[in-house]
Amino acid sequence: MLVAAMTVRVLMGRPVLFRQWRPGRNGKPFELLKFRTMLEPKDNESGPLTDGKRLTRVGCFFRSTSIDELPQLWNVLRGDLSLVGPRPLRMEYLQRYSREQARRHDVFPGITGWAQINGRNALEWHDKFNYDIWYVDHWSLWLDTIILWSTLLRVTRRDGISHGEQPTMPEFIGNNKGCVKRLSQDVALDCLPSEHR
Repeated sequence: MLVAAMTVRVLMGRPVLFRQWRPGRNGKPFELLKFRTMLEPKDNESGPLTDGKRLTRVGCFFRSTSIDELPQLWNVLRGDLSLVGPRPLRMEYLQRYSREQARRHDVFPGITGWAQINGRNALEWHDKFNYDIWYVDHWSLWLDTIILWSTLLRVTRRDGISHGEQPTMPEFIGNNKGCVKRLSQDVALDCLPSEHR
């Protein structure tokens, strides 16, 4: 981790860590930590730079080997994350989930998960959520052990890093038309089941 931090500092400058608020169990926000893999967003003649143009070569290597995820071990120690669970997504997605998709927050999010070993970023959103819900319904210590070992194999083979021609997952627009879109200071609650409010 020290070598990775020094590499980011020398090649990309400050900040070394990428920090972003993500929803944890029951949608409770926490600050996720990762090593930075992209340049700061800057405009060019045609507008803001895309993720593909901001992603650096060392950032690509960090992502393909999951080195960028290592600071999340601090999130695990803090109790924000588990080693295994549905990957924590962006806060604004909370108000876009269907009630079924929101069940992914019934458990702690994880550094790796069932969706990650079954396709990672190569999956479509609906498939990713289906894997997450399946994990919630079938959780066991044995399943977590399988996921952890499979993650090591996936990282070694560098599978599912990108989504088609895109270096990152496209934005999740949502499919819950009956959801009232509202933001609160803590978490968007209207799309979560009542027991999470």
